[in-house]
Amino acid sequence: MFDIRPYKKELREKCKKIRIGMTAEHKERLDRKIANKLLNMWIYREAETLFLYVSKDIEVDTFFIISESLKRGKRVAVPRCVEGTRNMDFYLINSLDDLEEGSFGVLEPKTQVCEKLTDFSKGLCIVPALAFDKLGYRLGYGKGYYDRFLSNFKATTVGICYNSCVQEKNLLHGKFDRRVKYLITESLILDTEA
Repeated sequence: MFDIRPYKKELREKCKKIRIGMTAEHKERLDRKIANKLLNMWIYREAETLFLYVSKDIEVDTFFIISESLKRGKRVAVPRCVEGTRNMDFYLINSLDDLEEGSFGVLEPKTQVCEKLTDFSKGLCIVPALAFDKLGYRLGYGKGYYDRFLSNFKATTVGICYNSCVQEKNLLHGKFDRRVKYLITESLILDTEA
């Protein structure tokens, strides 16, 4: 049996180096291009509820997407890790003020002021990753939170990533990995099932 863990670890380090090496101006330019592509997609315009991650420094920025979506009257839900598990719950937020520092230094919704969502049958989930391949398979951070969530998420998924972290060769993946329907980078929108 082939152990894919060393392969994934090496690829994670490579993608982290690429992202850390970007200047702030270059990253901001790429982030805005990716955001604009997403905000102009019909699948985004038709979605009432967005399941969005709250980005860290090396990820495609989602703060602009969150703010713009709230301005447009979308329901925006962001994840909160469930303590002692590898699961996460999504809560609706009304502004960025509804966030506080949580697991792994990531901003998470304040449970005392935010409504927990339990219906994941409709909406659009924006999925983070260090890398994607052109089939829509992702390389996450290795904790498994999104893998678990996506295994039960039946609505549409969109992965956002930088061109430099999209793999030409297919990523090695397990039988439980779920690919995203669309992949957006600064220069492409790809329907992975087309």
